[in-house]
Amino acid sequence: MVHEELCARLNDDGYKNWLKAGYCLLKVKDGLHGYVNNEIKCFHGMLLNTNPVLKTGQQCNRNCRPKGNQIHHLCRLCEEWKEEILRHHTNRTGVVNWGNCKPCLWSSNHWELAKAYMPRGQANVTGAEQCDAAALLNLITFCDCFSFINQWQVREVIRKRNELMHSSEMRVSAQWMDQYRRSLEQLLRQLQHIPEVAAAGREIKEMLSVDWTVCVPGVDSVDGPVKTGPEAGHVSQVESELLRERLQELVLCTELQDPPDPQGMQELQKLRGFLQSQRDLEEKFHSELLSIQLQESQHQQTGTGPGEAAELTKANSLGETLR
Repeated sequence: MVHEELCARLNDDGYKNWLKAGYCLLKVKDGLHGYVNNEIKCFHGMLLNTNPVLKTGQQCNRNCRPKGNQIHHLCRLCEEWKEEILRHHTNRTGVVNWGNCKPCLWSSNHWELAKAYMPRGQANVTGAEQCDAAALLNLITFCDCFSFINQWQVREVIRKRNELMHSSEMRVSAQWMDQYRRSLEQLLRQLQHIPEVAAAGREIKEMLSVDWTVCVPGVDSVDGPVKTGPEAGHVSQVESELLRERLQELVLCTELQDPPDPQGMQELQKLRGFLQSQRDLEEKFHSELLSIQLQESQHQQTGTGPGEAAELTKANSLGETLR
């Protein structure tokens, strides 16, 4: 029956906590993306108005693009944009993911500028609404136009997010949840004047206070009044988004390393095993699982690196599937 497998998974309190914590990240993203987009648009406009080279209104005429994560031989205009990006980067010695960007669009597209401050894997993202919470939080911490926000609190949420998404068991304790809740509250409190952030904070507080046990009509019966959580369909959607985010992050990490990182490969195989062991999830992630299987097969047969295997996968049109 529909959602029976989900109900069984939610009997595990650790996994239920993992899902609830992931739901909070989705709400953080919903609360932040409009605000972050507006701030970056203002930042982009400020650079255009104050930099003598950029304010001329010129556009790149050489179609400047990165090669992998390296960026060389830029035209004078794009080189000036690059220097501005580095000037406003809060970690001058850190890695900048130039592979996220299309430098030729920096003059005309504020979000192409934003992606230079974000984790890898953003190349095909065209707007803030398509980003996950990790991408937006990294932007806030690495671009100094957000320096008025308490950066320790931003980094603390990023740290908890990474613990959550890198949990190979996909389970977190009640104690961890208490710490996580406090870190979220501290961050969101700074931006309570933004209606979307305030709404996200209320939803997070409400959803953390209720049980996420899902009742299947006709199967489960409950005596007496209960404080119900979200509908089964909504929990299933949240679960799918989190699992897809984790899967894509692991695939990206293994694609970019040659030879693949053993721990990353082990985590990817463990996640694949979990998805294949759940009938509903195996069906939902069928194309992603097939793509991973094909990449591994090609790597074994041809000796290509994981990145090359991924390109072969795309070439065969079998589907495409952070710091």
